[in-house]
Amino acid sequence: MIEIKICGIHDEPAMAAALAAGADLVGLVFFSPSPRAVSLAAAAELAKLARGRAGVVALTVDADDRLLVEIVEAVAPDLLQLHGRETPERVAALRARFGRPVMKAIAVTAAEDLKVVPAYGAVADRLLFDARPPTGATRPGGHGRAFDWSLLSSLERSKPVMLSGGLDPGNVAAAIASVRPDAVDVSSGVEHKPGEKDPEKIKAFIAAARAAASSLARPAQEKVS
Repeated sequence: MIEIKICGIHDEPAMAAALAAGADLVGLVFFSPSPRAVSLAAAAELAKLARGRAGVVALTVDADDRLLVEIVEAVAPDLLQLHGRETPERVAALRARFGRPVMKAIAVTAAEDLKVVPAYGAVADRLLFDARPPTGATRPGGHGRAFDWSLLSSLERSKPVMLSGGLDPGNVAAAIASVRPDAVDVSSGVEHKPGEKDPEKIKAFIAAARAAASSLARPAQEKVS
């Protein structure tokens, strides 16, 4: 069954909406240029709401050790998401130091971007594929941009794959049918405006993703009948 992550949650109403709709993972952003960034104190409270109901993901961008220690101590995330230019060596070091799963984001615009997959696949627990941000962007994700999903068609998968970038309630079914990911991730696609989540869009996104995954899992004869 596919996992669904609602990312960029920074207030209680958004967290409540994600949990009520059945999100499997909720993402907290620790990167100040993002309109979805949260403080350590706020993140700790949001994580308490999610604990036992959804996995808590801490998203960082080239964070130093001090910030990561603070996040782990205050929030106790279930998964660390590294969304910057962290090297495979850095990924391996952080996974060993903090003793918890690590997901590495890989920016994609062309097939050559996937050359790094084996190196990251050897050290990360999961791989997230996101669209490369526009030139001059101040953050690596959350721009509502999609990439050519067909680029992942020949990907050799050694680790679970999460698909991100430009997903919304209207296209997530097509994305799942095309990529067959283990998980999908959405942020801007379920917002009123940058940073403000829309409960109805969250509900619609999760429903569409669940329906698409269920359809793919049905035997061929059941679909025909």
